[in-house]
Amino acid sequence: MAVTAIVLIIINLGINYLLPDGYWIPRLVLIGSIIVFFLVVQFFRVPKRVIHQSDRQIVAPCDGKVVVIEEVVETEYFKGPRRQISIFMSPLNVHVNWNPISGVIQYFKYHPGLYLVAWHPKSSTENERTTVVIRTIEGVEVLFRQIAGAAARRIRWYVKEGDKVEQSTEMGFIKFGSRVDLYIPLDAEINVNLQDKTVGSVTVLATLK
Repeated sequence: MAVTAIVLIIINLGINYLLPDGYWIPRLVLIGSIIVFFLVVQFFRVPKRVIHQSDRQIVAPCDGKVVVIEEVVETEYFKGPRRQISIFMSPLNVHVNWNPISGVIQYFKYHPGLYLVAWHPKSSTENERTTVVIRTIEGVEVLFRQIAGAAARRIRWYVKEGDKVEQSTEMGFIKFGSRVDLYIPLDAEINVNLQDKTVGSVTVLATLK
């Protein structure tokens, strides 16, 4: 954010220096700069939230909207049927990602790829993405993916295989409009519906049996 602020200040000073007073362009640039800075602050903020950790509950790893709840065959790690829950993150959402459950990082892999729009059916398998599997103390495994969208071309993660993580702690970041997919056991109780809005680290998506 500091870099963005400096760049915007330099641009505005340059415009004001090059153009005499009275021109509408400096005012227009100033208004545009304020809007851009507000959006950057909105996007990169890390909100403080009241959380309640639970070994049986899977919480939303991001802010956004539930766009998929269906049974699928997960082919990378489980190679079998799982329940998929997908959350779409708009450019106006907070784009911090949180660990959906406590446990140990059993598997991690980064996949370079395309930048299809986040709601495209093939974005889960063809876009730039990470795959993270957390194994709980009870031995249940939950997989989730950070997926880059058409504008989100920067994925960041703070975890690696073998790390012990706690539910609702930060695990990474995706810049600008994207999505996160979760793959959970078929017998887990789903606690959300399609089009529900999620609050990352807070909203309970499912409850393990």
